[in-house]
Amino acid sequence: MASGLLEIQPSELAFPFEVKKQSTCSMQFTNKSDQFVAFKVKTTNPKQYCVRPNIGVVQPRSICDVTVTMQAQKEAPPDMHCRDKFLIQTVVTKDGSTTKDVTAELFSKEPGKVIEECKLRVVYIPTNHPSPVPEEPEEGTSPRFSNVENGNRSSVMFDSVSKSFDERSKVEPKVQIVKLTEERTSALQQNEKLRQELALLKKARNRSSGFSFKFLLIVGLLGALVGYIMKRT
Repeated sequence: MASGLLEIQPSELAFPFEVKKQSTCSMQFTNKSDQFVAFKVKTTNPKQYCVRPNIGVVQPRSICDVTVTMQAQKEAPPDMHCRDKFLIQTVVTKDGSTTKDVTAELFSKEPGKVIEECKLRVVYIPTNHPSPVPEEPEEGTSPRFSNVENGNRSSVMFDSVSKSFDERSKVEPKVQIVKLTEERTSALQQNEKLRQELALLKKARNRSSGFSFKFLLIVGLLGALVGYIMKRT
């Protein structure tokens, strides 16, 4: 933006805004004339900004860089809108002037003195951009990956269950065999005991003339036991 005496860039002061953090913005004053030009920077909110240098002299055919620092703010303004403005005043001064020669009287408006002014507004640039919304996965891409991942988990669970089932399948028949063997041994022992008792009963029968009720009961039990053993084995 050209004020006539100085070319001022940029046309507005854009500050990257982040809560509780300082931010800086640079200005560049270009003097394309053959005169010494003094400048002074003002703002509508002086407590909020620090300008270095805020006054100075730009020599002919030279450039002056100015840095503006915005103090940290506790909270963001509504809609990230800023009403602050800057005013750059420029005036031709005597040749060989330096910053020490810049006084308030130099910018006082007097008849015959030309003081040019350039206004710049302040804008905030948000730095905390919201996280992008995840896009819907295209068919045959991301869902496939998700399915594979889920499939791997299911496979691991299935293998674990299958392994547990196989181990139980291997153990349970052994337990059943041992149990049946013990039952069979016990039944054979009972059978042998009953045979011995039967033999004694037969001897006693030969001595007596008729069957006793005990003999019939033992024979019946013996037959039932032998049938049960044969069925289990």
